[in-house]
Amino acid sequence: MVKYFKLLALSLVILLAFMMVGCQPDESATDMDTDTGEEPVTMEVVLIGHKNYSEQRLSGQMLAVLIEAKTDYPTEVIEFGGTMVAFEALKSDEIDIYPEFTGTAYGAILEETEILSPEETYNFVKNAFEEQFGITWLGEFGWNNTYVLSVTAETAEELGVSNVSELVPYAGDMIMGCDNEFLGRADGLPGFKEVYGISFKNELPMDQGLTYAALREGEIDVNVSYSTDGRIAKFNLVNLVDDKNYFPPYFVAPILKQEFADANPAIVEALMLIKNKFSDEDAQKYNLMVDEGGDPREVAEQALRDKGLID
Repeated sequence: MVKYFKLLALSLVILLAFMMVGCQPDESATDMDTDTGEEPVTMEVVLIGHKNYSEQRLSGQMLAVLIEAKTDYPTEVIEFGGTMVAFEALKSDEIDIYPEFTGTAYGAILEETEILSPEETYNFVKNAFEEQFGITWLGEFGWNNTYVLSVTAETAEELGVSNVSELVPYAGDMIMGCDNEFLGRADGLPGFKEVYGISFKNELPMDQGLTYAALREGEIDVNVSYSTDGRIAKFNLVNLVDDKNYFPPYFVAPILKQEFADANPAIVEALMLIKNKFSDEDAQKYNLMVDEGGDPREVAEQALRDKGLID
């Protein structure tokens, strides 16, 4: 019996020793860098949003590539369904940055209707966003992706139309295609119909990527195109002049919370490198590459490399 108690006591001593070792702090898990004596820095991921079509996918990736190339921050890119979803995500801190259009902010978000010059529009939305939402605008990429009505070259020649007013008498027999947002936004179809007094036989909302093929194949007669879309030239489409200057300018720029911008000057500095570096023709070229199956990230890298913004 004595031998039994001795063995039991020895077992308890050994168990207690292991428990004490297990309670000791793990040196490898401390916040201190043992080589430098400094706390290691944990990099935050910059969350970048964009909308759900080619140009926005390209623009979002351009911001991500530029940030990663010029700062130590990793990024994550998130796609949203449309303007208001992306904007609400930014306001609620679900994302840190997304590329927005001046005309979209002016008409769809701020619900303004007076047509201003590109510079006046930018200054208006920048000031309004900072005052109302605490969101600031950085430098514009340089291209103007405004709405434009496109028809096939055959339709333009047959009807003898070169501007929207000349299309009005024929519109009642025509089917118009457009993206989903255009049907209801303040700078979209309702105001357009009122200004021009135009009415179509039918108005079909569809994914913007499908509208150009639908126009070529005769499923629609008129397309609400994006002026920087490369398929306009590729498919030999005719853009009708907005002779009543209904559509505002749509220059794209990164927008972000002012608080985030103030806390991350390196990110702001990196994104300002893109200011006025790209033309409408540049946008058409790179957008077409994405439309034809190019990976948006790879096309973004090529675009930035072509302008000498990354190595």
